[in-house]
Amino acid sequence: MSKHSADKEENESAETDTEDTEATEQSEELPGADDSESPECGFGEMTSDQAVEKLEQFELATENAKDDLLRVQAEMQNLRRRTQQDVEKAHKYGQEKFAIELLGVVDNLERALAAAGENGEADGGASAVDDGEKIKAIYEGVELTLKSFADCFSKFSIGVVEPHGEPFDPELHQAMSIQENAEVEPNTVIAVMQKGYTLHGRVIRPAMVIVAKAAVESADDDS
Repeated sequence: MSKHSADKEENESAETDTEDTEATEQSEELPGADDSESPECGFGEMTSDQAVEKLEQFELATENAKDDLLRVQAEMQNLRRRTQQDVEKAHKYGQEKFAIELLGVVDNLERALAAAGENGEADGGASAVDDGEKIKAIYEGVELTLKSFADCFSKFSIGVVEPHGEPFDPELHQAMSIQENAEVEPNTVIAVMQKGYTLHGRVIRPAMVIVAKAAVESADDDS
């Protein structure tokens, strides 16, 4: 081998050694090059039993969260329904006090009609003719006014409770007196002292009535 070839091989060997040395130094400088493959986080440090237990805890917490969500949704739905019902009742029964005040006006009109009718029948003679005409005019005027009230009541769902001859109903009637009466069934309304009224089916004033009860047989009848 010539001297030139030997020098060339020596130079190539030196270059190779230099490259290996640089590669080794670069690998040592890289961050994490000596780190192990097991990261220090989460389940990496747990045993399989611990991991299963942790997973079961997560599943239980998830189920509890679902139950809480469903409970809150149900409560919100109930609250929404109750609020809607309250609003509907407020719209429906908002005129209740006003309607109750009108009932007294209607009562007075009905009494005026009754009084005018009685006076017209009682009067007689020539002088009574003019008075009778006046009473008749008043009667007709009051009657028209009362009819207007009845139409107004019907428009706003105000119903009349006039239970003469019907069985007594404590939800609709108020018994002012109980009288013996053999001609009707016991617990039957035999007289209405004052009409009752309802608003959208709810009682705003019960009818004041007289109720029948069975007649008590006397000792003479038994003998």
